Amino acid sequence: MGPLQGIRIIDMTSVLMGPFATQQLGDMGADVIKVEAPQGDVVRQIGPARHADMGPIFLNTNRNKRALTVDLKKPEGVQVLHRLVKDADALVYNVRPQAMARLGLGYDALAEINPRLVYAGVFGFGQDGPYAARPAYDDLIQGAATLPYLIARAGDGTPRYVPTAMADRIVGTTAVGAILAALLARERTGRGQRVDVPMFETMVGFVLGDHLGGLTFDPPLDAGGYPRQLSPYRRPYRTRDGYVCALVYNDKQWESFLRAIELTSLLQDERFATFAQRSRNIDFVYERLVRIFEERTTAEWMRVLEEADIPMMPMHDFDTVLSDPHLSATGFFGLTEHPTEGTIRTMRAPASFHGTPPGEMRHAPNVGEHTREILREAGYAASDVDSLIASGAVQAAASAHEDRTP
Repeated sequence: MGPLQGIRIIDMTSVLMGPFATQQLGDMGADVIKVEAPQGDVVRQIGPARHADMGPIFLNTNRNKRALTVDLKKPEGVQVLHRLVKDADALVYNVRPQAMARLGLGYDALAEINPRLVYAGVFGFGQDGPYAARPAYDDLIQGAATLPYLIARAGDGTPRYVPTAMADRIVGTTAVGAILAALLARERTGRGQRVDVPMFETMVGFVLGDHLGGLTFDPPLDAGGYPRQLSPYRRPYRTRDGYVCALVYNDKQWESFLRAIELTSLLQDERFATFAQRSRNIDFVYERLVRIFEERTTAEWMRVLEEADIPMMPMHDFDTVLSDPHLSATGFFGLTEHPTEGTIRTMRAPASFHGTPPGEMRHAPNVGEHTREILREAGYAASDVDSLIASGAVQAAASAHEDRTP
């Protein structure tokens, strides 16, 4: 049932970064318990939905989880978390650490309950700097990590954010690796630990790995930036009837490409002759490619590039990517029946485990869908669960598909 079968994760995250991380752990077989406030994760409300609180971003970021609704403003709610932590392998949160401490859920308090707990925080900034207590969102971190500046430099001078939650998803994936490393260390030492995964530092390292350039050296050799990625001509190539994505990169590919289109004379131009020279003259080289690709149709170029073994892909839109033949062959997209939302399209976890394959996917849960089930597993009697619900410390879904066996 997946390589993480038997690992229990308490997921106290919301919105995107944390839930994306914990979904990946759930995809690998971990038992992920999503702890939500009574109002539910705000991302439930984003996008078109058949029912309230079950929007598409939530559905695509919270599969393979069970949902528990707890009011942590009530002492009884905090006690519920303390009981769950006793048997947990990891707890993941994405509010500021100061807020967790105020709730009585800081690392020191929970490590006393369970010394083997991996306590992982995904939040804005490292806790030893002046930004430690600041709130952070994807847009802000993109800006601080130079992405809008780079887009402006490569384009028309207007800074823009990348039109996907890049920081949230990259930091979420980074957190998965950190959590798994801490779990491995626990197997060796017998103790858990606190793990901090800050957005700002993660994204600055991610972006500047390409673009620190000459600023790597002291004194600097240039003003920074990777010229090929910043070229205004680095974009899908317009053809006579559409676009194609192609990358003619190394010397072998250039020779093969120019032979295929009968332009080997360009190899006599020193600006095209070697990888180093093309890199120094990248704007000139790419501008020439722009004019070359305009001469044929997309279908003609796909055939030429494939025969010449030049890396290429179609430029998909939302409609065409859903029918991509490779994704169809690998079963990446699928249709499944959600208990309350009907037929929904799903996306397969990309990693395949051939020795420990995950089991059947669990649907993204409704608010409080598994509250009773989880509390019974934690040792609460049915009457105690009823008392917690009556007090407002927890909430349970009243859906028809919930198991309410005493």
